[in-house]
Amino acid sequence: MTPFLHMKTFLAKKGTVQPKWHLIDADGVVLGRLAVKAANLLRGRHKATYTPHVDTGDFVIVINAKKVALTGKKEEQNSYMSFSGYVGGEIYRKMSEMRARRPEYIIEHAVKGMLPKNRLARRMLTKLRVFAGSNHPHEAQNPVKMSV
Repeated sequence: MTPFLHMKTFLAKKGTVQPKWHLIDADGVVLGRLAVKAANLLRGRHKATYTPHVDTGDFVIVINAKKVALTGKKEEQNSYMSFSGYVGGEIYRKMSEMRARRPEYIIEHAVKGMLPKNRLARRMLTKLRVFAGSNHPHEAQNPVKMSV
């Protein structure tokens, strides 16, 4: 009988993770494709050291959120629901209305839906920075421009 080769599985630890900064330009990019890319960067799925139960992800900056593209009739058909907590306090807003009012929310909401529903994912979501225009205050972090 041959002895089994015991290979050690690498598991990242919180202290050893060195997060980087990535910049994504949303101008003309389809919302779903952008959200998948951003979610994978936040989780660290692009790294060889990816560990599901450790936050191995990077920071993601998304600019030009108001210029994100949507396919089909989603601009008029998709809606966002918010609830005030009072009886009859449901508010439905079309995506076109949301883009005019708060374009950052469209991308934040899409990325949040592509992350797991747990405490770790809520912590990962704090590393997502979305800006409606092309300016952002994170130049000092030297973000790497990513293509989607």
